[in-house]
Amino acid sequence: MQASQLTHTLSFRLDIETGGGDDLQTGCLEARRIRNEANRLDKDGWEWTNLKSTVVDNADHVKNTSQLIVDKALGEIERYHDHTDDGWGRPYPYKDGMYPLVMNHGEGYRLFIKDEDTVRFRITATRGTHVKGELRGSPGHFDRLRTAFSNDEWRVGTAEVVHKHDERGLHVTVTHENHHVAGQHDSETIVGVDVNEDCVALAGMDRDGDVKDSVVLEYPEIKEQRHEFFTKRKRMQKANQTAFETVVKTEERDYVHDCLHKVSRQVVDWVSQFSTPLIVFEDLKDMRDSIDYGTRMNRRLHSLPFAALQDMVAYKAAWDGIPSTKVDPEYTSQRCPRTECQHTERANRRKKRFKCRQCEFQDHADRKAAVCVGQNWFDEQHGNVPSLETLPRVKKVRRAASGRGGATDSHGAIFASGVDRHGTSAQGGIQAREELKSVASALQD
Repeated sequence: MQASQLTHTLSFRLDIETGGGDDLQTGCLEARRIRNEANRLDKDGWEWTNLKSTVVDNADHVKNTSQLIVDKALGEIERYHDHTDDGWGRPYPYKDGMYPLVMNHGEGYRLFIKDEDTVRFRITATRGTHVKGELRGSPGHFDRLRTAFSNDEWRVGTAEVVHKHDERGLHVTVTHENHHVAGQHDSETIVGVDVNEDCVALAGMDRDGDVKDSVVLEYPEIKEQRHEFFTKRKRMQKANQTAFETVVKTEERDYVHDCLHKVSRQVVDWVSQFSTPLIVFEDLKDMRDSIDYGTRMNRRLHSLPFAALQDMVAYKAAWDGIPSTKVDPEYTSQRCPRTECQHTERANRRKKRFKCRQCEFQDHADRKAAVCVGQNWFDEQHGNVPSLETLPRVKKVRRAASGRGGATDSHGAIFASGVDRHGTSAQGGIQAREELKSVASALQD
């Protein structure tokens, strides 16, 4: 076991009793002014130390809150500089919407646990202006908040006042200083993960290299919606109607973020079926450097939130005590998983079908890639890959529009039922479809 510091963001709605929503709005508008001023001075070439002190001294928030808002604004600029090679644009110099009011507990805001059902708040909206009331939210978030107040290994951190859908909310961070996560070398099941544009493939392997179970979780709606948002923005640009382009970008970001949260939870739920699992991702650090499939495809792949989904899965898994790691992704999509073959060639893969040009082994291309990710971990740890001849049937689960795991979809007789080294079907399609239905039922939220 190893100790890890984990932070969780809890969301609450504000039921205001003293003060008013206008005071909070004034505080968020002042936060916006601070953010825009920090961006302007940075663009004018100010040193960040002088920039921060100047903006904080002229702000209408308590000093600590003003410092946090400036830090958030400069963090946006720093991420831009870190990702200029990836095509990230500079933060828009002027925001005309609300900006989060960032505060430290005990300084900009304070929470009071009155009883089992009541948590009250006090927020300093601006200097000398206070808003008081009661928090509303889910029982699970209240339970974690009470744990953070009662346990010495937890602490309550920063919070943000946010405006969304005409409601005012408070996002509170709580941190567990010594959360226990299993060590990867103690793991009995190695789960290879292959993240794609429209699905994530998982393959659980035991220490002997045999595939215990696998699944392909599909989310084609993300790809479809991203293409629709892209088309909207292009039409706006062509018509010189860019006033709402930022709004469309925000809608796309929120939609994709919500979908990825649901998919990541589904991944962790599936992984949790195994005893002491280890999640193995592809290391995507240099992925963009190797992508060159033409302008349209490059645009789609460069903007995909592959790393975001990996981070969400790793974060949620860590809360469940499940460790994760990364391996070199070289040739995982092109290599034959059969240990005796290992033939590597781009022509082995055609869309979602993998067929080895040398031994004629066939499989679902993404599930096969997940197996190869696990094999890469064995190779990095032990210098060899355990023997593997055949793979179990492919199980596919497609997310329904409501976010629940919906009806499954088969690849057909060969791809759904699994194949042996000569490409013959292992079992009939009817039995495979029945198993797919049971898997879909088990994976529903």
